Amino acid sequence: MEVSELYRKALNFEWLTIEEGVQLFHHAPLAELMFVADELRKKQVPHGKVTWQIDRNVNTTNVCTANCKFCNFYRIPGHADAYITELPVYRRKIEETFQYGGDQLLLQGGHHPELGLSFYTELFSQLKKEYPSLKLHTLGPPEVAHITKLEKSTHREVLQALKNAGMDSLPGAGAEILVDRVRRLISKGKCGADEWLEIMKQAHQLHITTSATMMFGHVETIEERFIHLARLREVQSLKPADAKGFLAFIPWTFQDVDTLLTRIRGVHNLTTPEEYIRMIAISRIMLPNIKNIQASWLTVGKKTAQICLQAGANDFGSIMIEENVVSAAGAPHRFTYKSMQEAIREAGFEPQLRNQQYEWREIPLTIREQVIDY
Repeated sequence: MEVSELYRKALNFEWLTIEEGVQLFHHAPLAELMFVADELRKKQVPHGKVTWQIDRNVNTTNVCTANCKFCNFYRIPGHADAYITELPVYRRKIEETFQYGGDQLLLQGGHHPELGLSFYTELFSQLKKEYPSLKLHTLGPPEVAHITKLEKSTHREVLQALKNAGMDSLPGAGAEILVDRVRRLISKGKCGADEWLEIMKQAHQLHITTSATMMFGHVETIEERFIHLARLREVQSLKPADAKGFLAFIPWTFQDVDTLLTRIRGVHNLTTPEEYIRMIAISRIMLPNIKNIQASWLTVGKKTAQICLQAGANDFGSIMIEENVVSAAGAPHRFTYKSMQEAIREAGFEPQLRNQQYEWREIPLTIREQVIDY
């Protein structure tokens, strides 16, 4: 099929097949892809603003048995550097987050062999008791799968318990590439693709808002990237009509500094800015039922992320007051609440602060700018 016909299908919000997506990736001029994706953005996000967020990534623990080959953050059980974050640390970080204008913690950790469901429900309940306005964007499908196995329970029961304890939304962490050939090579200790997707289906049935991610630029094929996208939109199509489902899709590139995947297998991130922009545009085209497409400034930097706003992306994500996992593999980029807005304006758009549900927020009058010193 001619690429012009594929553009027509995309602009009519028709689903392109995996093969048609691959054809666009290899043969469509980037400028044309950007134009089509930008037209779709204008239809799906007609207010035209670029949204952004203030939150903080706090790690419950760095102990993990998943042994992902791209992760420099985790420590094995019993390691001298292993930790479980304690309540006084949460309190300090939450109060700092509020001072910096944030309203949410993104709480993630690892597959700790001794931390079951009660650990998380007690933690979430305590944080909500002490800070009722705090939003908790917590865990991810691999951690839910791990807890489910520890408890010999079901995904639905675990998710319901977490929601009852204070989980406001579920991140799309641990998706990587939703093809088991890839997962066996880079993250064998995590749940498989089918289980990841099933947990998201169950979350949507419980009206837990989620997001979806893709980490690319390592051992996957181009076709496997499109299988990933197709599987996400299929799950989104199954959500209840009154559920939000996947509110956003965030593709980001493999960060390769000192990772096992690089040191042992010789895999390097060779993704160019042009290829990342192409993937953003194609994500908008391939995912007509996911409204928000986020540019990963953390992994590709300010300039590339700015161009993505002309290629289908409508969201810049969070300033991430703290982020330890991706940064440990070499992601060096940082924003404050001021520089985030400046970057969006430089790209020709009006910045709009939001929360995790993509509801607009006012910037607090007493906000304090973070000093970037790491």
